[in-house]
Amino acid sequence: MTGFEPLIPLLGTIALDVIKDSGKKEGASLIARWMKRDIGKDLQDVVFKAAGKYIENYTERHGVLKVLGMREPVKLDEVFTTIQLLGEDEVQQFATIDDLEKLYREAGQRLLRYRFMERQNGICVASQKQFLMVLGAPGAGKSTFLRKIGLESFKGKNGNFKHQAIPVLLELKNKKFTESKIDLKALIEAEFTTCGFPKPKEFTERALDQGKLLILLDGLDEVPSANVNTVIDAIQDFVDRYDKNRYIASCRTAAYRYNFKRFSDVILSEFDDEQIQQFINNWFRSEEDKQAGTAALCWELLKRDENKAAKELAHSPILLTFLCLTYDKSQTFANNRSGLYKKALRILLEEWAAEKRIMRQAIYEGLSVELEEVLLSEIACEGFEADRLFIPQSQLVKRIKEFLSSNLNAPKQMSGEQVLKAIAIQQGILVERVEDVYSFSHLTLQEYLTARYIHAHGQISQMAEKYLTDDRWREVFLLTSGLMVDRGSDELLLEMHKVSKQYARQPKVKALLQWADQFTLGSSNNFKPSAKRAVALTVVSAIANSSAKDIAKVKDIANAIKIARNIANAIYTDSARKVFTALDPKIAKDRDKSDIIDIVKGVPSLLVNLTIISNNKDKDNRAAAMGGDMDVYQDILRAKELEESGIFTGLELSQLTNQLQNLRPALRELDITKIKKATEQVIAAYLEAFRLNEELITCNNEESKALNNYLYSIDLLFKCKQEAARLSPATWEAIEAELLLPPDD
Repeated sequence: MTGFEPLIPLLGTIALDVIKDSGKKEGASLIARWMKRDIGKDLQDVVFKAAGKYIENYTERHGVLKVLGMREPVKLDEVFTTIQLLGEDEVQQFATIDDLEKLYREAGQRLLRYRFMERQNGICVASQKQFLMVLGAPGAGKSTFLRKIGLESFKGKNGNFKHQAIPVLLELKNKKFTESKIDLKALIEAEFTTCGFPKPKEFTERALDQGKLLILLDGLDEVPSANVNTVIDAIQDFVDRYDKNRYIASCRTAAYRYNFKRFSDVILSEFDDEQIQQFINNWFRSEEDKQAGTAALCWELLKRDENKAAKELAHSPILLTFLCLTYDKSQTFANNRSGLYKKALRILLEEWAAEKRIMRQAIYEGLSVELEEVLLSEIACEGFEADRLFIPQSQLVKRIKEFLSSNLNAPKQMSGEQVLKAIAIQQGILVERVEDVYSFSHLTLQEYLTARYIHAHGQISQMAEKYLTDDRWREVFLLTSGLMVDRGSDELLLEMHKVSKQYARQPKVKALLQWADQFTLGSSNNFKPSAKRAVALTVVSAIANSSAKDIAKVKDIANAIKIARNIANAIYTDSARKVFTALDPKIAKDRDKSDIIDIVKGVPSLLVNLTIISNNKDKDNRAAAMGGDMDVYQDILRAKELEESGIFTGLELSQLTNQLQNLRPALRELDITKIKKATEQVIAAYLEAFRLNEELITCNNEESKALNNYLYSIDLLFKCKQEAARLSPATWEAIEAELLLPPDD
């Protein structure tokens, strides 16, 4: 059973009409004689049986998906995700390389793409256009889209494809398209002959003449280059001869040179978040997955900040399929992301070509995948260090030539132009964004290859010295840590720790570290000393945020709060099965409930927002920002919990709680004058309770930057520790003992 049995009459009726018409025109043919003898019922049975067989063959061959080592095939209809297309203007982009760099940075996103045109539903566009050329990167879903259109055409009025036509899918990688003479009509006829259609030759001819076919030509780029012009000419002639039919062809964008004048060129858009979520929901649709909420858990995990690079890969359908298979096995993406991205790169380098059974061009003979990875790593790191994501073709060709000439065993017959063209067309790792300007298909892959180069060339200390606090390099640090399996990540973490101390020597940062150490030293709580110091820095950052006179500095200080809180969480989670939330208790909701044994709530969120509330002139906005005087009550409870936590030595908060009580009437009345006065009293009480003064917590731009850089480097140090595949316990213990301590002069 194919699921399309009720639709057999539709296909059978079309076929029967064609054959009857053929019989009328041929007069003495076998079909005509059948009609005169009133045995139309027999003919109808034969045709409908053939129609059923044809649908069955199509759905068995083209209606399932099984890629990348999947254990079982899945029905294409079950996992198919709405395809979005971009128009011709998006295919031919005319921006300069500087425009691309500017557009990427202004967009503030990781995707190395931009759009000017509105996306359109793919099946709707296919219904509107009689001749359609679908372009896209390797693994973008071109073949899947063509097969889906064929399935929709079987559904007639019940489907989304609004034409009653018989789909015929021809894969252009077929060896028939390597011959000197291409007979498309014979290939179509063979599809009907296999299924037992009466008079298949006549049927094919009449169906073509009457425009009853939907001809799907999949994979123009998969035709061997020596025969591509022959195939193009054959298709052009065929389309001109039988132009009543509908045609949809597909080709990789890099291989297409606008050869089909009658066709509208469209390009498959990368998946957006809605499509990614839809695909995940479709993928995990079994009853077991529905009960476990697997799809929702997978999507939520993919959206987390630590998985933003993995999520970037998910915009490619083939790599999203890989991520779903990975999650299905381990229920996570976080187990050494270096391994995850290495596998994704290999899929593009060789595995996808093997899945598609595409013959590698002669250009690749002697250029192993391992050697190609070395070449791509050099290109990736060179561009990343120069902060250039888009590379002129001339520069790439020159780099490839240098690589080949410097390698004794590299194939000498290859040209740089040929290698670049092959990488772009067959693998899609390097993508031509505008004419003669390329970038890596995913920033994630460039970051992985850059990390690979840094590790392979022993440039750990140089990277730490130059880029430790450069957020653009954050993912490279994490990936490098995951790659250092042979000798372990000890060298990287020690270098990061050494460089981080440079920021701690800034006088204001050093003074804050001294305060945190002295105010927590010898306290009764058994947390690690470094965890206590992290909480202390979270508290002082929150107080500084509330007392800041310059609103422009609030953002920088608030960032310091966030980072200090993350460090406190990391240290404490690392030493016990508990989660430390030093500022915002809502953080706990994002954590595993089983790990939350004790939550120490520090400086309340109300204090962090007091400056904003006090400077808000609109009464209604003040009320919305405050959330009511219940926040003050919660503040009092949190202050008591913080006092009882034993993190600080000699902390006494009775005066502070009194001031918080006094703040409640002012907040209730929303009187700005009273709020400001009460706020100043509360801040003064905090300063007194925590043995602080305004000079210590007031930072100029240079001091704020140094504090943020120091805390950022420590936070990244923890993240790299978590990514490390191998790390000496002794190394980490030595580093952790010195964390957040004032450095020795």
